Amino acid sequence: MTARNSIETARAWQRMLSGRRLDLLDPSPLDIEIVDIAHGLARVARWNGQTSGAHIFSVAQHTLLVEAVMRQQMPRVDARYRLAAMLHDAPEYVIGDMISPFKAVLGGDYKVVEKRLLSAIHIRFGLPAVLADEITQQIKAADRGAAYLEATRLAGFSQAEARRLFGRDPGLPEATERDYLTPWTAARAEKQFLERFKALLQ
Repeated sequence: MTARNSIETARAWQRMLSGRRLDLLDPSPLDIEIVDIAHGLARVARWNGQTSGAHIFSVAQHTLLVEAVMRQQMPRVDARYRLAAMLHDAPEYVIGDMISPFKAVLGGDYKVVEKRLLSAIHIRFGLPAVLADEITQQIKAADRGAAYLEATRLAGFSQAEARRLFGRDPGLPEATERDYLTPWTAARAEKQFLERFKALLQ
């Protein structure tokens, strides 16, 4: 068998607990289920697990924090775009979370897979396959705000270092910040992710 044939026959799909079989290189929206996304993201650690607390700070909890920051920054933003903010890291339910410096080392191939997955996820839940640049930038701003909070509250960064890397503190209400930045169990992260998803679809 040639190297080319070996690559072509290599398994590039993952079996989900829902029973779906998702092709990672050519994902179909029909093979994407929100229960699989919630379950996976609740078990993927942000910051490579280098956070304080009794539990990992999961990508599921991070995405809910990003959506909360977006609500704080843009109180009247359409619920569809808040849903897009919540799903911005959804591909990580199958490809995992990599810190930004390592993503930069991997380069284009990783980004291609990530973008295909995100487009399929968007289509599955009634969002544009590719968001308008303005919305993408607003989500990135909320993501940076969430990263600032996580970095300084959970991941051991100084405020000066976090400001240089992620920008400013988004200024969430104290109670909101305390709740969203206390690492949850995987079961709670999964449950709250699904509840928020349903609320944003109404």
